[in-house]
Amino acid sequence: MFIGIGAVPSGIAMIADPRGSSLGMTVNMLVNSPFSDFLIPGIFLLIVNGIGSLLGGVASFRRYRFAGEIAIGLGMFLILWIAAQVWWLGTHWLHFLYFIFGIIELVLGSMLRRNLSSENEVIVKCFF
Repeated sequence: MFIGIGAVPSGIAMIADPRGSSLGMTVNMLVNSPFSDFLIPGIFLLIVNGIGSLLGGVASFRRYRFAGEIAIGLGMFLILWIAAQVWWLGTHWLHFLYFIFGIIELVLGSMLRRNLSSENEVIVKCFF
């Protein structure tokens, strides 16, 4: 949920202002990237890291059967997202922080996956 809460407004700002000035960025930052402005990164940020993370958080809190797999996928995407940013833009202290968040999300997703599959096995055994 934490990732999503931060990513939604940032993604919207990048889409609304693809030049990046509303977030204190410039398109010059993208010179080594495949993007000419922040529109496409903003769309990915909004949809995957923003809305996807919020939905993943809801799935986790509601103990949805595939919540662990969703968290693992979102953690992997966040790690790749940050790695791409570092590759194209250089490093910033926030990259290290969000890379760690991606690892934490991946680990928690693995733990949740294991716990939910154990619960489902108990439920199945109760019925059969």
